[in-house]
Amino acid sequence: MHFEFTEEQLMIRQAARDFAQAELKPGVIERDEHQKFPAEQVKKLGELGFLGMMVSPQYGGSGMDAISYVLVMEELSKVDASASVVVSVNNSLVCYGLEKYGSEAQKQKYLIPLAKGEVIGAFCLSEPEAGSDATSQRTTAIDMGDHYLVNGTKNWITNGNSASTYIVMAQTDAAKKHHGINALIIEKGMEGFTIGPKENKMGIRGSDTHSLMFTDVKVPKENRIGDEGFGFKFAMSTLEGGRIGIAAQALGIAAGAHELAVQYAKERKAFGKTIADLQAIQFKLADMATEIEAARLLCLKAAWLKDHGKSYTQAGSMAKLFASEVAMRTTVEAVQIHGGYGFVKEYHVERLMRDAKITQIYEGTSEIQRIVISREVLK
Repeated sequence: MHFEFTEEQLMIRQAARDFAQAELKPGVIERDEHQKFPAEQVKKLGELGFLGMMVSPQYGGSGMDAISYVLVMEELSKVDASASVVVSVNNSLVCYGLEKYGSEAQKQKYLIPLAKGEVIGAFCLSEPEAGSDATSQRTTAIDMGDHYLVNGTKNWITNGNSASTYIVMAQTDAAKKHHGINALIIEKGMEGFTIGPKENKMGIRGSDTHSLMFTDVKVPKENRIGDEGFGFKFAMSTLEGGRIGIAAQALGIAAGAHELAVQYAKERKAFGKTIADLQAIQFKLADMATEIEAARLLCLKAAWLKDHGKSYTQAGSMAKLFASEVAMRTTVEAVQIHGGYGFVKEYHVERLMRDAKITQIYEGTSEIQRIVISREVLK
């Protein structure tokens, strides 16, 4: 086992850290307050190559490894999880699936601009009645010969209004259940495709989350990813990689909160000394640091397995489960260490606490991760 990063990985981490401090931090509280999508910052992330990190340079990507991806996600998420989730979705759920399963024509038309960060994508699986039960797709894609006619609604879609390219799961043959689901590429502006209002969320408020409505949207057959009925397998495969991204996001939220708590504890005085001198605070910081390091190692193991072409199903779910729960515990304690100041926005930790919660829910709830892990354990 080697616990050192390569020189390239360290440079990538430093670039992400510098970007987070210089570009994301200055306006992050205002963006959260006003639910403002970080469009300018996302454009710059694309220019840095962070929106197509693991895509081959042949298709406009940076050709980086999954470990670098974890490092970038952690650094960005320490400051702004609303920006980092754009990086996660574009990399893990959109670019990854297109590069692995898309046709050459689809890669040329859609993957290249996505990987370059010229546009961003969205992954559309959840529905009003299909969240954790992803097999219950009500959105339909009727086979009309040379095209599909898509009707239905998608919920909780990250990049819902900002994306240009949407990968949509839809049921073509209900008799085949999940074997009848297709993954279709739908473009913003297609007739019959409308975007609902932005969700008013507790956390990641800068991320634009919308419902999407499809009414007789005509989607050409060449926009289907993979063979007929491949959509569910496509979705599950891309979500496996997505878990690594969200695990790294949760890790970053936790690490960011811990850094703020350490800094505050060294400055705040009570009972004639800094609160960092109080054992009660020291023990909190020690527990937080230990859990964060364990979460980091789980994330890096899952990324290492992915980089080496090994199965990372169990490792990815473990990383997602543990890191998200660590994020929640750590941010709550960070607020506690800050006392009354932790309850006001200018100290950042209350926002990190609100942002942490979603990591236990999206891209597979903690309950679903436990199902995945137990299945692997019992094989």
